[in-house]
Amino acid sequence: MRLTVEPLSSWPGPGQPGIVWLGQAGFWIETGAHRVLIDPYLSDSLARKNAGKPNDHKRLMPPPVTPEALPRPDIVLVTHAHTDHMDPDTLAPLARRFPDLPFVVPAASLDTAQDRIGADARLVPVDAGQRHGLLPGLAIAAVAAAHETLQTDALGRHPFLGYGLVTAARTIYHSGDCVPHDGLLSAVRALTPDIALLPVNGRDAARLAAGIPGNFTLDEAMTLARAADVPFLVPHHFGMFAFNTCDEGEIDRAVVATGTPRVIRPHVGEWIRIGTADGPDTRRRG
Repeated sequence: MRLTVEPLSSWPGPGQPGIVWLGQAGFWIETGAHRVLIDPYLSDSLARKNAGKPNDHKRLMPPPVTPEALPRPDIVLVTHAHTDHMDPDTLAPLARRFPDLPFVVPAASLDTAQDRIGADARLVPVDAGQRHGLLPGLAIAAVAAAHETLQTDALGRHPFLGYGLVTAARTIYHSGDCVPHDGLLSAVRALTPDIALLPVNGRDAARLAAGIPGNFTLDEAMTLARAADVPFLVPHHFGMFAFNTCDEGEIDRAVVATGTPRVIRPHVGEWIRIGTADGPDTRRRG
């Protein structure tokens, strides 16, 4: 498999496998047969909510597209209920535009999803360990995630999830917000992903004390991908908020390093094309 990074001159058409980073943990994924949207944060809802506070959530990058301009995805996946992942100003407009659009959400956060996405939205509650064939030729495998800690609700359901997108051609794994935890490596190995989309903004005591749970460091993300034999790593969850990002130079240095996993740095406004030929990834800029 080969990944080619090139300018996104227009929104990619259906049928060509590839990935568009929307910023933070958001991705538009063309599997080849289906169009999958994961954790889109395309508004300024958090900046309005936190105006005047020390962590004001002002965006450092503009959204690459508005919710109103997004084409219709075939399915939307939401990993957890934090607003930069389950954003009412992004998801509710989509639900109004496309009433039959399925939204996969953690069962532990179904009430929040109904409030933010819409009581009449087509919500599909899932939990870790479940595998759903909601679309022909695409299986969605839910994996437990630990956003600082591995949590469950009173019914034993996981409020933080990752998802494996499994097709006959390839598997793409999005961890959601996550840190290393017992059972994660074995779960990822079982998926045999070709590409892992992992957050790399890290964590520290100061952010946690401010109510901001953390994620993998870049080194931890690379270690997981290497141990699970994942050929390609696409890091994310950086560059959106000044108080919760990472040293992007570390990502650039990992990109030019050799070995497995091959690190592909995403940029908003670029198209990571998935090809069938073997060989290194390339980057073309217009």
